[in-house]
Amino acid sequence: MVYLFLANGFEEIEALTPLDMLRRAGIETVSVSINGGREVTGAHGITVVADKTIKNTQPTDIDAVILPGGLPGADNLRNDTAVNMFIDEAIKQNKLVCAICAAPRILGEKGLLKGKKAICYPGFEKYLEGATITDVGCVVDGNIITSKGMGKATEFALEIITALKDRESANKIKESIFS
Repeated sequence: MVYLFLANGFEEIEALTPLDMLRRAGIETVSVSINGGREVTGAHGITVVADKTIKNTQPTDIDAVILPGGLPGADNLRNDTAVNMFIDEAIKQNKLVCAICAAPRILGEKGLLKGKKAICYPGFEKYLEGATITDVGCVVDGNIITSKGMGKATEFALEIITALKDRESANKIKESIFS
C-alpha cells in the first residue's frame, strides 16, 4: 500500500499527479488526510476529499510513503506525529519514502538524508542535513526519492512507479500521457 499524505496547504499538482499516475499503473495508493475530516484544501484553494483520515489508518503493509510539498502543507506534515510514525515505519521496513518540493525538509530534519543524494525546492537545501544536493529534478538514492517541485511532479511519479514496479511500467504510463 502506498500512503500519500495530505495536509491543508499541500501543493495540488505535487500530490494529485503521483496519486493519479500510480493508480494508472495499478499501484494501490490511498490519499490520507491528516485533518480531522477527509476534506483537505491545497495551497491554491483547491479542496479534495481524501480516501481516508490518518485516524483511521495504520502503518501496515507499507510499500511507500509520499509527502507532497507546498506551504504550509509540508510544515503541517512535518509537525504531525502520526505522519512521522508512518515515515519511521517505512524506513524501519526499508520501504520507499518519497518527498517533493518543501517536503524533503522533513526527511533532512529527521536525519534520513545523511550520506544520500537529494534535491528540494530552491531555498530549502539548508534543511537537507547531511545530504549531497544535486542539480537534477528528481533523485533516487536507495529507498529515498526526492524531487525539486511542481514542474517535476510527473518525473517524480514515474520514478516512484519504477521503484515499485519497473521501468517498463513507468514508460507505458509516460507514453500514455504524452501521446
